[in-house]
Amino acid sequence: MTEFLKKATNRKFKSPLTGILIFWMVFLVPLILVSQNQNLSNGVVFDGEPYLAINPANPQNIVVAWMSWKWQQKIVIKTTASFDRGSTWSEPVFIPHASPNYGSGDPSMVFDELGNLFLFYVDYRTDPDSGAVYVVKSTDGGLSWGEPLEVINGFADGTKEPVDRPWSAIDLSGNSGGGNIYVTTQPAPWINPPNRPYFIRSTNHGATWDDWKYVDTTGWLVGNTIQSPMAAPAVSEDGTFYCIYPSYLFSQSPYARYLLAASSDGGNTFEYHEVMKITSSIDEPLAKKGYVLIADPSDVNHLLFCYPIAPFGDADVYITESYDNGVNWTDHIRVNDDPQGNGILQDLVWADFDNEGNVIVNWRDRRNSGEPGYETSYEIWGAYRSKDSASFSPNFRISDTLIAYDDVLANSGNDFLCVKLRNDTMYSVWGDTRTGTLNIWFQRMKVPADNINSIYHQATKTTPAIEIFPNPAYSQITVRGKDMQELIITAEDGKILFRKTIYSRSETVDITSYPVGMYLLKVKTKTGVAVKKFIVNHSAE
Repeated sequence: MTEFLKKATNRKFKSPLTGILIFWMVFLVPLILVSQNQNLSNGVVFDGEPYLAINPANPQNIVVAWMSWKWQQKIVIKTTASFDRGSTWSEPVFIPHASPNYGSGDPSMVFDELGNLFLFYVDYRTDPDSGAVYVVKSTDGGLSWGEPLEVINGFADGTKEPVDRPWSAIDLSGNSGGGNIYVTTQPAPWINPPNRPYFIRSTNHGATWDDWKYVDTTGWLVGNTIQSPMAAPAVSEDGTFYCIYPSYLFSQSPYARYLLAASSDGGNTFEYHEVMKITSSIDEPLAKKGYVLIADPSDVNHLLFCYPIAPFGDADVYITESYDNGVNWTDHIRVNDDPQGNGILQDLVWADFDNEGNVIVNWRDRRNSGEPGYETSYEIWGAYRSKDSASFSPNFRISDTLIAYDDVLANSGNDFLCVKLRNDTMYSVWGDTRTGTLNIWFQRMKVPADNINSIYHQATKTTPAIEIFPNPAYSQITVRGKDMQELIITAEDGKILFRKTIYSRSETVDITSYPVGMYLLKVKTKTGVAVKKFIVNHSAE
């Protein structure tokens, strides 16, 4: 939840024509595999944390939900729907707040077997704190939504505010628990530990919600030091509910661990297993360290857990798998195939199985940035593994450009991307800052392993070099840069205060009427867009 406005062959040619054909196959095919990405949000301030769902009753029907800034509405949840597998999209609609002072976040969605869609989200405010996790239902494939229904209230557990990260999963087994919908949450990110994850269930297709319970229990507790113990849920084809959550309590184990809670009776009782010990931490504080659990539709015993860890000093993408319902787990399997220990940070992971048991993994990748750490240019990458393969494909690029780092990525609101795999087609959504603001982007790709090629390119700087001074400023700012075309200044609430077309290398702007605070300067040039923050402080001079 956020209050932020809160990645020539060696054979001999038989003829010149053969050589030309091979040249184009080697050098052109990798380039055309990444077609142009679609901007679904086209926002001017902030759009983040997308979630994607595909209708099992109509696989042509895809819905994307995300957090979006809206004038005088704080952050809202927006959705858009496609009925042709993502070729075209409906006009975005937004979910109204339960109260005018609330802000929304953290959408997740599940379809039931009949094509009804359930959207879960946080709607909340602070000071004074109030709000809840809500669910709205769509019966028309995500074009419109019903009235919100409360799932868990912000005061359900005293002062713990259990309304962050409302992840959802649904039982499509057709067994006795078929149709059950499950939601896991955690305390708000500003709540100090000890904290615990929560489990809430609906047994009547979302009409009402049972009382919450803790996921962890004696002997399998989160412990007293973990501030945000997120529980990642999944449901297998036989209706078994699973979730994985972090734990560190020395009396249970000298190691930090990931633990699995499993229930074969719809959440009435749980059994517990250790997934893995956490022996390598990610030192970069800005890295998005979320994780995901998925269940194989083709094998009720098969689970896959995807997560970032740093055994070689920089964050990499790993999986571990269980083939016996979560009792035993494989060793770590590294997914990204750039050199180990190269200082390049990967994060923002997500994964999915298709119905045949093939798997796709997506993440944010910086191998083409040429720089270590978090605050550098990036791309969205993926890897595919067929059910009958022991290893992943060479990594491939999903985003169609190297995207310049923006300070907005240091805040909450870009903590997750989402990917689905259906019939060897990948559907991926993520947030990136290529336009100078965080927007939601979509890519559909065919991903059979024999058609995938690694795509590396020479690192380039896509952000124009722009100077802004003084900063903090008192009465005016001066902006300098090459080939500038337009200046735009916006307040923190997104209101445009200044806009001017220019054809010079320097421009001075009078800011004496601006209240003290932080402002965003967007500079459009012939080579791209740069976004800078500056502070107005009338006592600075």
